[in-house]
Amino acid sequence: MISAVLIDDEPLARSIVKEYLAAYPEIEVVEECGDGFEGIKAIMQHRPQLIFLDIQMPRINGFEMLELVEDPPAVIFVTAFDEFALRAFELHAVDYLLKPFTKERFGKALEKIPARNSKADTGTLAILETASESPAQRQRIVVKTAGKIRIIPVHELRYLEASDDYVKLFTKEGSFLKNRTMAHFERLLDPAQFVRTHRSYIVNVHEITRIDPYEKESHLAILKNGTQIPVSKTGFVKLKEVLGL
Repeated sequence: MISAVLIDDEPLARSIVKEYLAAYPEIEVVEECGDGFEGIKAIMQHRPQLIFLDIQMPRINGFEMLELVEDPPAVIFVTAFDEFALRAFELHAVDYLLKPFTKERFGKALEKIPARNSKADTGTLAILETASESPAQRQRIVVKTAGKIRIIPVHELRYLEASDDYVKLFTKEGSFLKNRTMAHFERLLDPAQFVRTHRSYIVNVHEITRIDPYEKESHLAILKNGTQIPVSKTGFVKLKEVLGL
């Protein structure tokens, strides 16, 4: 028996999936969810082998939800037309259902389930990377802290610091960990506002009050709150270019 969770804010869409699943008694729907917050809770509770995941949902979208799930199960994405979503799927050969879909198309998607690992594979991870290039994904970062989901608008970031396999995001309300790389955020964030001043730091240039000389050819960027950020020789060249110095 394959356990499954349906995550879609449209009741009609969920009912269609359940109707089509009636022909597949080996798949059991253990819970239905109307948004990503409910979806994360359901996945943590049931540990399903499969999820049907909508992309466009209120509060947090399907990609953002999936980022917050540790060891996500196999995923069949369900979506209306979205340029970046389709690009992500097609580039990385992960199946998806484009609304409205037929029973036959639904069946073809299910045929791929046995070939999938129960955990996130490289295709799923690559999808999240490609999807992050969309304009909507560039405007905010979703994190999970102390069991709660927090949405951080990008403009509220003061700076980012590498922290082992994570990146620590600093805002006026504190710091938050995100399981991503510095290279990811360097691609994601607007280079006219965020500069990688050091291999371990990316800084919001709007937070800088001054740049002081330090050892040898390095510098320190002093932020509005007094934080000192290392600036390498290469980082200093980038900063001067962005700041017009």
